[in-house]
Amino acid sequence: MKFNALYPELLVTDLKMSLEFYIELLGFHLEYERPEEKFAFMSFQEAQLMLLQDNESEHSRTGALQYPRGQGINFSIVTKAIAPVEESLNRAEHPLRIPVREQWHRVDNVLFGEKQLWVMDPDGYLLRFVEDLGQKEIYK
Repeated sequence: MKFNALYPELLVTDLKMSLEFYIELLGFHLEYERPEEKFAFMSFQEAQLMLLQDNESEHSRTGALQYPRGQGINFSIVTKAIAPVEESLNRAEHPLRIPVREQWHRVDNVLFGEKQLWVMDPDGYLLRFVEDLGQKEIYK
């Protein structure tokens, strides 16, 4: 298994509930787990993510945790297609944080487009699924 250069670990309140959300609703793949530690390592296409059930240990916390966790950060997850994720969340009646939308971002004279789906996990971590829409050159 090849590990990415960055793979965040999220402290969750209930690993079983989080795994159901990430695997059953979002389509993540469980790569491996250590049940005795209540730990799981997952992937979604090219993205990787770790989950650890919060045991209030000093080494894994940087401060008090309350809902929504991860305040001030969102995780962008590149996907080949947003539609399957959106359909799964709709079937489960899980609300989107922001409705699916197109966004175009300028870098110098080029616009880079993406379709975005924003959703919060059971602990309030904000996830942004991103589908590439290509690019357009800006003419002056």
